[in-house]
Amino acid sequence: MKKAIVLFNLGGPDNLESVEPFLFNLFNDPAILNLPKLIRYPLAKLISKKRAPIAKEIYKELGGSSPILKLTKDQANSLENSLNSKQNKTEYKVFIAMRCWKPRASDTIQEVKNFNPNEIILLPLYPQYSAATSGSSILEWESLANKNNLNINTKTICCYPEDKKFIKAHSSLIKEKIVNLRHYKLIFSAHGLPEKNIKKGDPYQWQIEQSVKRVMDEINDESIDYVLSYQSRVGPLKWIGPSTEEVIVENSKLNKHLVIVPIAFVSEHSETLVELDIEYEKLAKANGCKNYTRIEALGVNVNFIDGLSDLIINKEDYKFTDSLYPPKKRCPSNFTKCPCLN
Repeated sequence: MKKAIVLFNLGGPDNLESVEPFLFNLFNDPAILNLPKLIRYPLAKLISKKRAPIAKEIYKELGGSSPILKLTKDQANSLENSLNSKQNKTEYKVFIAMRCWKPRASDTIQEVKNFNPNEIILLPLYPQYSAATSGSSILEWESLANKNNLNINTKTICCYPEDKKFIKAHSSLIKEKIVNLRHYKLIFSAHGLPEKNIKKGDPYQWQIEQSVKRVMDEINDESIDYVLSYQSRVGPLKWIGPSTEEVIVENSKLNKHLVIVPIAFVSEHSETLVELDIEYEKLAKANGCKNYTRIEALGVNVNFIDGLSDLIINKEDYKFTDSLYPPKKRCPSNFTKCPCLN
């Protein structure tokens, strides 16, 4: 028995010349700009050209490229080792498909076909589901699989916002950092989303809230002062809030030690290494903060990887209960492979 695991991630430019085409791929995604192709394509060209100089400065801070592919490869290797150590009757091989840069799903599909598995399991490296992230990657894969006659039994683990080992990974890292702290504010920061997406039924914000609630339940200390906020806002639309910037300014002026938790990011990339580590720390210090700590992304954290391997092995039993996931908060009804709908 051979099983192929496909890890989905956003991807990132591998050099400065790749920044503009990477941005174009991002904004040309109908899940990001929900417009007719005749309008979306030129608009994506315009936006990517306009934003490229700013983005290049960000990636210069990272040495001229994104680290996300290397880090995702590390996660893929760790996950493959974990799976094969637990199951001796099944050969697992983990593949990577990036949505906006290399390796693209179109390349990965051929690799999977060459492996010739009995089953394919799709696994986004986004713990909380959004149509703009996990949904976009899964839909692209399904479309390309049909075009390439990849007629292999395929199952999807769409999200895992309350998975016990995912929660334990976060709570353990947080407890290590706060054990001797006083007068601090724990700030859970997630990537933002336009408010209109949530109003259309996207479960992302609700799932983020559940992740934070479960982490705090696991830490089990009611005295902790914490808040959930959202970062990376762009454009004129109203986004979900509060914004991480506003929360940082407010608590910096109160002279609190800020402890930032990237609750929606499992890999280090520009939003953590530049936005959180550089830009937001500067903002905090400019407003009086003397102590600023950022909890690392989960990466190859043993609890996190072990949790992912358990989800894959036990996927047949992985269902969301009605009490945790009310129907209105589930994945979109046309996402037929979502465990929420089984």
